[in-house]
Amino acid sequence: MDGAPEIKSENARLNGWIYIDTGSEDLAGYVRAAKEAVANSVVIPTGYSLTWSGQYEYMERAAARLKIVVPLTLALIVLLLYLNFRNAVETLMIILSLPFALVGGFWLVHLLGYQLSVAVGVGFIALAGVAAEFGVVMLLYLDNALTRHQAEGKVNNWTDLKNVIMEGAALRVRPKMMTVAVIIAGLLPIMFSHGTGSEVMQRIAAPMIGGMITAPLLSLVVIPVVYALWKRRVLNLK
Repeated sequence: MDGAPEIKSENARLNGWIYIDTGSEDLAGYVRAAKEAVANSVVIPTGYSLTWSGQYEYMERAAARLKIVVPLTLALIVLLLYLNFRNAVETLMIILSLPFALVGGFWLVHLLGYQLSVAVGVGFIALAGVAAEFGVVMLLYLDNALTRHQAEGKVNNWTDLKNVIMEGAALRVRPKMMTVAVIIAGLLPIMFSHGTGSEVMQRIAAPMIGGMITAPLLSLVVIPVVYALWKRRVLNLK
């Protein structure tokens, strides 16, 4: 008996499927190139339509949600930081430092050959939260050290301020290194796993592991320097 082995329909229209495996190539880039090639070389008859579905469709839906979730998340972070510090300068100090804290994550994702995907985006969102927490705790230690020395009348010049900043920052070295070690130790097994869902989890974990190199360095080195320069200007120290 001749005829189609199966009749498929979607939205009350008959349809046929062409399955494509892009391998390790960027899915969004592949579809863009394929759309351009189809538009230039294929004439779609009247009454027919062409739709790109599968993982690409899911990725587009997730990207549309992320366009709402990411700005909303950043806005909530800014609000919570401001409510915590009650100071716009310290809030901006943390927010503006976040892109530099994420550098390590971008480098590791690049070295591993991962393409930008929803899973990688989720990993960077988690990394941004941890980096912001590092900055918050560092500023709290610096504020506490400065407040204590000011109460004792020991902040009278630029040298005194530098000593206070060094004291406050040094108190965060050991707990921060412990935090970084615990996070990396918890994520490394994911990077070396090969079970079901491991590919997705690896792309979430990679930005976190890479960021655990640059985020602590930023909070331990850069933020204290910026804080010292700001307080020097505020306190008008020579």
